[in-house]
Amino acid sequence: MTKTNVPPIKSQGIKTKLVPWIRSVIPGGFNGTWIEPFMGTGAVAFNIAPHRAVLCDTNPHLVNFYSSIANGDITQEIVKDYLVSEGEKLLSKGKEHYYFVRDRFNSYHSPLDFLFLNRAGFNGMIRFNKKGDFNIPFCRKPQRFSKAYITKIVNQVAYVSSLLMAKDFTFRCQDFSKTITDATPHDIIYCDPPYIDRHVDYFNGWDDSHEKQLFEKLAVFSGLFVLSTWHHNDYRSNEYIQSLWSNFNVLTQQHFYHVGGKEENRNPVIEALIINFKHTNGI
Repeated sequence: MTKTNVPPIKSQGIKTKLVPWIRSVIPGGFNGTWIEPFMGTGAVAFNIAPHRAVLCDTNPHLVNFYSSIANGDITQEIVKDYLVSEGEKLLSKGKEHYYFVRDRFNSYHSPLDFLFLNRAGFNGMIRFNKKGDFNIPFCRKPQRFSKAYITKIVNQVAYVSSLLMAKDFTFRCQDFSKTITDATPHDIIYCDPPYIDRHVDYFNGWDDSHEKQLFEKLAVFSGLFVLSTWHHNDYRSNEYIQSLWSNFNVLTQQHFYHVGGKEENRNPVIEALIINFKHTNGI
């Protein structure tokens, strides 16, 4: 089994554990461009590792972080030196330093500060207020950046860096509608939008109108698409599966999510992959 690589940026709802399933539905011999309108952490694209990819998001900080790795502004050596230095300050000053870095990031938007906040913030969450400021509180672990933890993050950055050197990846900060419109029939679009009606945070929000707009765009796309969403859990079902997506092929698999800080929000969910082509791998 192919190893699944974890990206340096974390988020709730990250698809790392679902990568083998997503990979299994991709038609063999695909050599077009892999396109993601909601790249998020990059977990899927970095594991699928196509020759060409266009990864987009409306969150400029995600795009800036990975663009900085791609152009060499962020390297594994730079990340190590930065995390050692900031980790020592965090250990010495605790939450005072976390909030100092958070204020600094909200003023200057350093991609390294974004990485620090992502790894030292509460529960690995990425959330911004209406002013566009990162507002996740401290995780209350001043010893967060141990030597082993820093090595782990540095290795994750090294993997992404080596991948981007070998492949043709482009990062863009733009709306999902433009990303889908720009795709060609030879491409595959992988969509991992915020999960409608669930505990999610997205840089620009996500509601009924966004879900319908996404459906309208994908319904007329002449290439192939794969859409990740939720199907149902123990309490309710995703009504949009029936009202919008049921004319496509709907594949399901159980997955366990840790969403939110409360124990009652940590439950199994039936995940769905919606595809507009015949699936023959039989997973």
